[in-house]
This record gives sequence, C-alpha cells and structure tokens, in this order.
Amino acid sequence: MRKGGWMVAAGLGSLLLLLTACGGSSNSTSTTGAATGAATQGTASSSSSSGSATTSSPTSSAHAQATSSSSSAKQTAGPAPTSSVSFLPVGTTVLIIQRSNLGWVMAKAAKEIVVYTYAKDSKGGPPTCTGSCASVWAPVTGVPRAGPVDNFPGTFGVVTGAGGIKQITYNGYPLYTLVGAPSFSTKGNGLDGEWHVIILSKSDITGG
Repeated sequence: MRKGGWMVAAGLGSLLLLLTACGGSSNSTSTTGAATGAATQGTASSSSSSGSATTSSPTSSAHAQATSSSSSAKQTAGPAPTSSVSFLPVGTTVLIIQRSNLGWVMAKAAKEIVVYTYAKDSKGGPPTCTGSCASVWAPVTGVPRAGPVDNFPGTFGVVTGAGGIKQITYNGYPLYTLVGAPSFSTKGNGLDGEWHVIILSKSDITGG
C-alpha cells in the first residue's frame, strides 16, 4: 500500500512537472511571439515611413524645381534693356519741315518753333544779331540734326557767335527763333523787312 501510494504520488509529481513545463513553454512562446510581432510591426512601420519619405522626396524635389523654373521665368520675363534704346547726344538740336500758313517751312522739333534768317547776316559770316537784338531773336544753338523723315535740300553747319556760342547755320546763314512765338507761328516773317522763314516743300519729307 505504501508502495502503491508512493507510485501514485510519483506519477502525480511527474504529471505536475510535465504540466509546469508545458505552461512555461506556452508562456515563453507567447512572449516570444509578442516580441516578434512587435518587432515585425516596428519594422513595417519603419519601412512604411521610409517608403513614404522616399515617395515624397521626388515630389518635393520636382516642386522645388518647378518653383525654381517659375521664379527664373519671372525674373527673365520683362522688358528689353534700356541699353538697346538709342538716344540723341546731349546738345543735339533736331530741325524739321513743318507745315504753316505760309506753306512748308523749317522749324525746331522742340515745340515746333519756326526758324528765321536775318538779312543783315552774310553767308559764311558770323551772326550779327547780338546784344538787345538777340534778346528778341534767339540764336538756334547746338549740334544740328535733320528729323528722321526730313530731307533738306541745303546743308547745315555751325558758326561761332558772340560769347563763343555755337550757332547753327543753313546754307551758311545763321538761324534764329522769335522769342515767345507759339508753335507753327510765322508772325516774324517779313518783320522790319529783315527776317524771313525758310520756305521748303512737302516733297522734302519722306513719304510726303
């Protein structure tokens, strides 16, 4: 009876040890599985994050390039540089052929003021209208230049006047304007029998 009881007790002890071993193995497997699952999830999250970063990177790069290209286009778009525009040198006086009540006459392009010659001047000589005379009849000074569509039959030149001024001549005669005269006015013509406009023709104008 003791022997049988001992055997039973021994059998029960063995069964207990087996159950304990199984329980430990199960816990161990469960723990390992959880750790493995966590590791797998972490790896997946990392991969997803990495993939997301990789996917967004080209998009960001393309956007940056597009923005840069757009910015460059805006910077380069614009008007032509002012250096390509041609300007007349300082001191240039443009002379044109202007229609008046007397027909086509010579005038300064600035304000379209009609110009005159003085009967007391001699061809090729210095201007004789000086002092108080010059306060009424202003000398036309500067570097002469014909208007872009004007073909004067005579020639322009420059003569040194009183005080060293450079007065423009036409066919050798100094040119003047009547001080205070309005545009297109020829009211100085024939004044004192000494002042005369320079009569020209419409044919002297290109396309006229």
